[in-house]
Amino acid sequence: MTGVVSWLQDTTGGLLLLAAAGIALLLVLIVRLKLEPFIALLIVGMLTALAAGVPVAELTGSAQNPGDSLLESGFAGILGHVAAIIGLGTILGAMLEASGGAQVLTRRLLRLLGEHRAPLAMGLAGLLFGIPVFFDVGIFVLAPLVYVAAEQGRRSILLYCLPLLAGLSVTHAFLPPHPGPVAAAGLLQVELAWVIVMGAACAIPAWYVGGVLFSSWIGRRIHVAVPEEMLAAAQLARDKVRPGGTAGDGDDTGEPGGSGDAEPALGLVLFIIAIPLVLILAGTFGSIVLPETSVAAGVAGFVGTPAIALTVAVLLAFWLLGSRRGMTREQIAEIAAVALRPVAMILLVVGAGAFYGTVLKATGIGTALAESLADAGLPVIFAAYVISCGLRIAQGSATAAIAATAGIIGPTAAEVGMSQPQLALVVAAICAGSIIASHVNDGGFWIVSRYFGLTVKDTLKTWTVLETILSVVGFAVAAILITVV
Repeated sequence: MTGVVSWLQDTTGGLLLLAAAGIALLLVLIVRLKLEPFIALLIVGMLTALAAGVPVAELTGSAQNPGDSLLESGFAGILGHVAAIIGLGTILGAMLEASGGAQVLTRRLLRLLGEHRAPLAMGLAGLLFGIPVFFDVGIFVLAPLVYVAAEQGRRSILLYCLPLLAGLSVTHAFLPPHPGPVAAAGLLQVELAWVIVMGAACAIPAWYVGGVLFSSWIGRRIHVAVPEEMLAAAQLARDKVRPGGTAGDGDDTGEPGGSGDAEPALGLVLFIIAIPLVLILAGTFGSIVLPETSVAAGVAGFVGTPAIALTVAVLLAFWLLGSRRGMTREQIAEIAAVALRPVAMILLVVGAGAFYGTVLKATGIGTALAESLADAGLPVIFAAYVISCGLRIAQGSATAAIAATAGIIGPTAAEVGMSQPQLALVVAAICAGSIIASHVNDGGFWIVSRYFGLTVKDTLKTWTVLETILSVVGFAVAAILITVV
């Protein structure tokens, strides 16, 4: 028995077996026993540490040094990095949603591109509005506009909803400030600016192939009528009376005191969406091109810090989308409070994933995995994608798949010694794997089915295939780019 324990703890084969057993146990706990992912990650992390011979005092801390433990350092290290970013990004999205920014953006795109390009307009709306807004919230807000566009065009709703869904999905999967890419960036210790650049490089081709080409092809082969009850609800929303006695579309100039008070101007919406991304990119690349000791470099580094950039965007949103347009302080505070309610579970999953990764690093499993991949000739980016795909298909949650995969791959990537752009592409590969093959164990599957009147069979033939295309194309782009950066 002692020999078996020694083999598990001291050999590459034993450590890899512990890693495989941990992943298998994680799936059993989440899929079969229906445990919350963060509890499952905690259990598996603790059991893996004990099986690998980590002393209890090192795992949980001692009475003299309770904070000096893998458990607390794992949680604290990542949450100190991502909690503010995820929270601020969520509030920013909520302000854009509550102000009517999505409707302004979509209607202007529909007007600009014309009725015959309405599917492309819906896709662009999803791509732009999806940057600050959670996937499901984007559907709730924009679905009524899909119903109206599909009814006016008298075509299958798939031609309109699939491009929108593709845009929302790729931004949610690949781009900060969404929880998945932010968490993976923290776990792999890569700057968010590189995640934005490489995430966009993977997301846009994926969106075009899935949201434009595939959606156009499948939408002409499967006809799904607009659900009557949804169309009626959309009509009620459109007929809602605005402040000042105006109704319907009206103008969307956003000038104070006019009928535009109910909606902001398009330029303002785009400005609020863009400002945190621009500041973060300016901070990172300003440090490269500006003299290190210059005032400009210091300013760029300060405003480009992700938490600072998002704070600036949120404060501007409070003023320009909120108080300047008639919202009270109480209303703004309520919007922020409601938006933050779902964030707690996301942060717990991210923290537990970081703890699991800390255990793998401390036990030497990350090093063993890196050596094995090198010996087998398999690149880290491929292993990251495969693991993420497996976890996603098995348990449904994209965030849980990202947190667990980043925790597993993080120590391995550190051992290989990748550059920041390469690590950002590994993040993109993990995020690509987290959206593959959405099916009945994924809440998004049922949201799409319900909101757009699709049967389970049609949802599998359209939404599930769309997600798989987005995943495969996104990973393919990442795999190509990592060979040249």
